[in-house]
Amino acid sequence: METTDRLHSGEIYDPMDNELYTEQLRRLELLYDYNQTRPSEGERRAALLREMLAEVGEGCYLEPPFHANWGGAHVHLGRYVYANFGFTCVDDTHIYVGDYTLFGPNVVLATPNHPFLPELRKKGLQYNLPVRIGEGCWLGAGVVVVPGVTIGDYAVIGAGSVVTRDIPPRVLAAGNPCRVLRELDERDRKYYHRDREIDWEAMRKLGVETPSGD
Repeated sequence: METTDRLHSGEIYDPMDNELYTEQLRRLELLYDYNQTRPSEGERRAALLREMLAEVGEGCYLEPPFHANWGGAHVHLGRYVYANFGFTCVDDTHIYVGDYTLFGPNVVLATPNHPFLPELRKKGLQYNLPVRIGEGCWLGAGVVVVPGVTIGDYAVIGAGSVVTRDIPPRVLAAGNPCRVLRELDERDRKYYHRDREIDWEAMRKLGVETPSGD
């Protein structure tokens, strides 16, 4: 198996292989350019994202600084994904993010892992497992998602959570380790924060459709 294939195989490999290092360095140069852009350079940022990332849908925006071990080479973003400052994708293998997902400041999505056996760690060896984030999710500030985790569509992950296991769709989950607190339900169609009620007339003026109840 070629070293480049091992990145995505789940097998143990040497991340300091010369072939890998050369390509990774090239990718990190692009990331450096992205993080040096000025706030007024929106078109340049968008062009760099298209060059840097594996896939990027329309309307995506990543606030600099954006951090990625492979410069985003293995990051797949759907449409209208937004990430606040300090978004980190440790993208040694693939990270998939669905449409309209939001990330608070300093969220980390990590794909690499290291064997428990110290003799293997002494050699700097690692293996990678993909991370999948569904459509319409919201991950609050400081959330960490570990290798191999899937988060279902429309899930909300509370700030500071460490997500070590898969999270089903349409739930509120939080904690360390992250656990499901409740399903998203009819109350969430009425209130947006505790006892603060959604003004649906105002929302329709902003182009928001009334929930269908599916």
